[in-house]
Amino acid sequence: MTKETSPRHTIGAVVFDIGNVLIRWQPEDLYDQWIGRERRLQMFESLDLHAMNDRVDRGGVFQQVIYDFAEANPTYRTEIRWWHDRWLEMAQPAIDLSVQTLRALKGRGHPVYALSNFGREPFVLAEEKFEFLAEFDRRYLSGHMGVAKPDAQIYEMVEADCGHDPRTLLFVDDRAENIAVAANRGWQTHHFTTSRNWADHLIACGLLDKDDL
Repeated sequence: MTKETSPRHTIGAVVFDIGNVLIRWQPEDLYDQWIGRERRLQMFESLDLHAMNDRVDRGGVFQQVIYDFAEANPTYRTEIRWWHDRWLEMAQPAIDLSVQTLRALKGRGHPVYALSNFGREPFVLAEEKFEFLAEFDRRYLSGHMGVAKPDAQIYEMVEADCGHDPRTLLFVDDRAENIAVAANRGWQTHHFTTSRNWADHLIACGLLDKDDL
């Protein structure tokens, strides 16, 4: 299990993951509603749908990747296509307190960046729905960068572009493996479990006050 790093340097920028930090992303829950838990379990056990999505995250053309996978697996053709056709239903709702932390940090003048595994076309859809996605000072999205977390290269690319000492970056992500790579590079990190814990961490770091939220 990874450990949250303690602040050692002044924080120069806060770096947000998006899925399950700012926007809930649990496709299995929606498929349970759409096709029932039993068929969903069969589908997800027989097909690696998250590996399919990873190809989109790394820059693959959204509809082409999903539809090609559907044609290769005709037993679930309709259900797989929903990953594209009903994507916005899966990517919701916004996690309100996390969005408040983003805006409060900006209000205090702290740079806020996004570092997220996110396909190009899905991000356009998300940005139309969630206006706060346009509020980052910089956005590092895997679909545009051609590499995804937890590959060390994507963190190197952020460091090279943003101009901050890695030790001054505070990174929040819900996946332990993504946090581990950042921590190994010297970044300050917070393993996201709840928006309340994240808000409390920002307060403990002196970046926000309770009155900001």
